[in-house]
Amino acid sequence: MKLDAALGTEGKYLKEVDRSARAAEDLGFAGLWTSETKHDAFLPLAIAAKETRQIELGTSVAIAFSRSPMETAQTAWDLQDLSDGRFVLGLGTQVKAHITRRFSMPWGRPAARLREYILALRAIWESFQGGRSLQFEGEFYRHTLMTPFFDPGPIEHPEIPVYIAGVNTRLARLAGEICDGFHVHPFHSPEYVRQTVEPAIAEGAEGVGRNPEEVSLATSAFVIAAENEEKATEQRESIRSQISFYASTPTYRTVLEAHGWEEVGERLGTMAREKKWREMPALITDEMVAAFAVEAVPDEIGPALRERYEGLIDRVALYLPFVPGERDEFWQTVVESTTA
Repeated sequence: MKLDAALGTEGKYLKEVDRSARAAEDLGFAGLWTSETKHDAFLPLAIAAKETRQIELGTSVAIAFSRSPMETAQTAWDLQDLSDGRFVLGLGTQVKAHITRRFSMPWGRPAARLREYILALRAIWESFQGGRSLQFEGEFYRHTLMTPFFDPGPIEHPEIPVYIAGVNTRLARLAGEICDGFHVHPFHSPEYVRQTVEPAIAEGAEGVGRNPEEVSLATSAFVIAAENEEKATEQRESIRSQISFYASTPTYRTVLEAHGWEEVGERLGTMAREKKWREMPALITDEMVAAFAVEAVPDEIGPALRERYEGLIDRVALYLPFVPGERDEFWQTVVESTTA
């Protein structure tokens, strides 16, 4: 099991990426992931690639449908070349409202569209690497023009791993069919992964004659790690609130179903529509917090993560931004206790 870091998105961001990337590599993290909320997911990795030599660099996730496959293919190609083969392209679909109203892009049949998007990426990369004619024609995307003036040409490490993120079975099946990895949502439990994610990936893989073990699983874990009960209580209540938000969303109801907690999700959904945000965390019991979060003192976080995820998840990051200069002793302890 690899321990990764999630790049923070606050502060000066791009101006601090060089320092963050070097610190993450020096501490011994296996990978550094960027997200796409307030900022672009790709730009920081260009800086990180120049500042590091070993740590893997990936997007968790970049929004696929806000970009043409050609745009994503070019950016991924350059980052793979710049990083000497350390780049991982993680893609997400987002939801209809954001794609149509925030990005002003088309939406429809997201799983089918994402499948074709990934196939288009690989066709474009094959054209870049081999200099062959680009001929990809699908239902959603059509790429049939590539001239030498626009062709970046071959690179030393042309095989770019593609991960996708999802919660329900359709995207997990797609990961099993054509992807290298699957990002399990931070709102998860080991039971949900075993009951929902793994069987769906296996179904997708077996349908095309793949071994499901070819698909790596990555996730971020909610963690309660404090030196005293007062701080632990504060962290616990923060995570309780975060869980209540995720659990109120119908898309994530499948996670609750793994534990028979669908009714709680329905009640939270009603409260969210009524904007009763402050009342929602009260519905999340301590049992639910324990199901969705890891709790241990800092120097036992590593063993707790291994106990929870060994043999189940291949890559784990904490659901906390990695910021050098903030909680340095904590991060050092976590890395040492996880990799020991």
